[in-house]
Amino acid sequence: MLHGLRQRRDLVLSLFFLVLTAALWFLPTGFENRVDGTAVRSRARIVAVDNARVLQFGVLKTGWQTVTMEILDGPFTGRVVEGDNQLLGKLELDKIFSPGDHALAVITTTEEGDVSRVNPQDHYRLDTELWLLGLFAALLLAFGGLIGAKALLSFVFTGLCIWKLLIPGLLRGCDPIPLTLGLVAALCGAVIFLVGGLSRKGAAAFLGSLLGLAVTCAMALLAAPAFKLHGAVKPFSESLLYTGFGYLDLTRIFLSGIFLASSGAVMDLAMDVAASQNEVVRAKPDATFGQALRAGVSVGRAVTGTMTTTLLLAYSGGYTMLLMVFMAQGVPPQSLFNLSFVAAEFVHTLVGSFGLVTTAPLTALIGAFLFTRGRGREAEAPAS
Repeated sequence: MLHGLRQRRDLVLSLFFLVLTAALWFLPTGFENRVDGTAVRSRARIVAVDNARVLQFGVLKTGWQTVTMEILDGPFTGRVVEGDNQLLGKLELDKIFSPGDHALAVITTTEEGDVSRVNPQDHYRLDTELWLLGLFAALLLAFGGLIGAKALLSFVFTGLCIWKLLIPGLLRGCDPIPLTLGLVAALCGAVIFLVGGLSRKGAAAFLGSLLGLAVTCAMALLAAPAFKLHGAVKPFSESLLYTGFGYLDLTRIFLSGIFLASSGAVMDLAMDVAASQNEVVRAKPDATFGQALRAGVSVGRAVTGTMTTTLLLAYSGGYTMLLMVFMAQGVPPQSLFNLSFVAAEFVHTLVGSFGLVTTAPLTALIGAFLFTRGRGREAEAPAS
């Protein structure tokens, strides 16, 4: 009877988040009108290119490439048009097309609805992205079953919350710290209770995650000012200011990104600890508070050791090229670690690790209390 009640409760929760996810999908961000509403985006196949106006300076190219394209979908399907591929001399932004390539073409139309100008924006990647997303979803469902379906729902819900709520809120000038902290807390609840169920295990993981994130947020606010870092150390920050958002507090956005980035690892660690305690109490219903606490701390120690290294690898992986440049130039370590770009990642890694280290014992303490309090306590059975 209790198992059936839990199943119905989890079903209601899953349906609630499914409806909420659908609502977020159709929720406008409020920034759609900043894009030209007359533009049409279509897939196009590159028929021919003219590189006569492309200038080569070492590995860099400037000028423009004239591209002849055949539109493959949309209202202008079958039309052969020309467009200019502007080259800025920046490898991270420039692209070179060859015959046979596929591009995402942005077609500007006239008042009469005819083609005015065509911009081959970039190579077309949406089909590959959708294919990978579909493969990921299929593998998750095949391996995880019902839990996998709920994990997929939480994945989509999280992505939509970031795109539909967090990013527009930041652009409107909301204080990044409470906005991000509130959203991360809501996402922790959604992900943990969807996957772990409305149970003591889920409650322990959720409360442990919140406390770990609170520690991370406090450490970011306390430690970061000593580094004298500002948000402009992150890519595209300066471009954001120049596009009409000069009122944004880039430093607080940078700080909020610290606990946003570490929230996933914090949730993983909290769930590992809570799940281990749940298994101990399920196997030994008369387990004491101390036994449940020791089980949680033991697992927490093992997982924390790998999670902190995970953060280091995740952050350093994005700056491999930067580190290679400085090593190739013979920059000494003391100069390297004193640079703002490297110091920013140093703060990211260590402050995020503070949250992880505190999450494990806090979750173990909360879980031990929840799993062993009262009479007739029952641990949650493993999900099918």
